[in-house]
Amino acid sequence: MPPLLLDDEEAVAVVVGLRTTSGGTVTGIEDASLRALAKLEQVLPSRLRHRLTTLQQSMVRVAAEAPRVAPEILLTIAEACRRHERLRFDYTDHAGVTSRRDVEPDSLVNVSRHWYLVGWDVDRADWRSFRIDRLEPRVPTGPRFIPRPLPDGGAATYLSRRLSVASWPWRTVITLHGSATEVADRVWPGMGVLEAVDDVSCLLHLGADSPASLAWMITALDIGFTVTDPPELVTALRTVSERCRDAIVDAPDAVLHRVPPRCQRRGGESVSRTARG
Repeated sequence: MPPLLLDDEEAVAVVVGLRTTSGGTVTGIEDASLRALAKLEQVLPSRLRHRLTTLQQSMVRVAAEAPRVAPEILLTIAEACRRHERLRFDYTDHAGVTSRRDVEPDSLVNVSRHWYLVGWDVDRADWRSFRIDRLEPRVPTGPRFIPRPLPDGGAATYLSRRLSVASWPWRTVITLHGSATEVADRVWPGMGVLEAVDDVSCLLHLGADSPASLAWMITALDIGFTVTDPPELVTALRTVSERCRDAIVDAPDAVLHRVPPRCQRRGGESVSRTARG
């Protein structure tokens, strides 16, 4: 490669990116990332090398076990997406059933520990998502196609809806008493799909394996909400409410203790920093 001219911020970004990637879900990417990182560190000016060494010594990455995908498969799919060429592949679903698929690929999406292909399934005449670690491409690729508009405003939103709502046996839409902007930080990745309504409310599309799981997810948001259906969810929420009420009646003297923020302990007592002044 020809020489690259990077400013300080760009060099730091590349080093942090390589260090983070060295524990990823792409087969063989760790060694390649570490080799590239070692080469880059050799040519860094001393002022940056010292700062980045300090940063790397402080970085701790906790990586969960995840299926690995081969980089050549990612490249094959990415090239088919770019050239708008059909992909033919063998796909093994979650039940272990293998089928031949003919897909017009649109996007590669990385969600948490998995890579997905989002595309138009020609035989089923509908949009589908596929776990890339479960597919085996067949070459060469098929004929070119005219791209179709994606549903739900894009691949990321479509896949989020599929993973968090559409694939579950129990689904609901609840009204949250807060704007989508206010609530966004409370909805963890993969939990559900937010839909803005106005400045004081929004909709949350949810899916789970049982009404009880839905009830737990909703109450964990710690915000006012309105639920009308399904009836099984309403019953599950009433059960949670009654259980909490009974717990309070059975333990009337229970007190929740919270240490005030910005406090230090001295001689067994909590001392506020502001009070010490």
